[in-house]
Amino acid sequence: MALLEMNDIHGGYGGTNILNGIDIAIDADQIGVIVGPNGAGKSTTLKALFGLLRVSQGSVAFGGKTVTNMAPEGLVREGLSFVPQEFNVFPTMSVQENLEMGAYIRRDDFRYLIDQVYGFFPPLKEKRKQPAGELSGGQRQMVAIGRALMTEPKLLLLDEPTAGLSPRYMGEIFDRIIEINKSGVGILMVEQNARQALALAHRGFVLAGGRNRFTGTGAELLADPEVARSFLGGGE
Repeated sequence: MALLEMNDIHGGYGGTNILNGIDIAIDADQIGVIVGPNGAGKSTTLKALFGLLRVSQGSVAFGGKTVTNMAPEGLVREGLSFVPQEFNVFPTMSVQENLEMGAYIRRDDFRYLIDQVYGFFPPLKEKRKQPAGELSGGQRQMVAIGRALMTEPKLLLLDEPTAGLSPRYMGEIFDRIIEINKSGVGILMVEQNARQALALAHRGFVLAGGRNRFTGTGAELLADPEVARSFLGGGE
């Protein structure tokens, strides 16, 4: 059984649909990547999944349980974590305080999780007392992802995790995403660097007009001439 199944998802803002029948399914051990042109409904799909946008038609199942239109806090308790593209750290708080804020639902000793995050992102341990707002863009993204991991999610949702980052940090974030996935966390991310993201994806979803245009493994989508021509900026 898939960890996540989104079937025929419709939804939008102010009576205008942005999502017109999205289907996404990934297993617990997979990295899923959503790509497509601007306005395709990529980030809106994550918001609909995380209860930030009302689903008007269709169903969302997570871990075998129907969670359509469940509030975000309930979804966190079910095992979902979401890292938005912007405003995803508390800039005046230290790195360590940001991580502690991520553990707000926990009532146990979560220090081992902070150590785990520092294991994924060693630069953060060195800067743990520094305000997150003083870090580079890449390191702020590490803080945001690390904070989301503090609830020990089954599935981590990432909205444009490499947006605005230098090639060096983009590669580092992708490497850490692979490492986090190998540790037992499913990943579903929206990503503008489509080629690089599909290269590490177990499942890829190409959206256009709020619908699935192509679905397959990352390798299948990268090898598809029509996907390359229409969505990946040129030929093979």
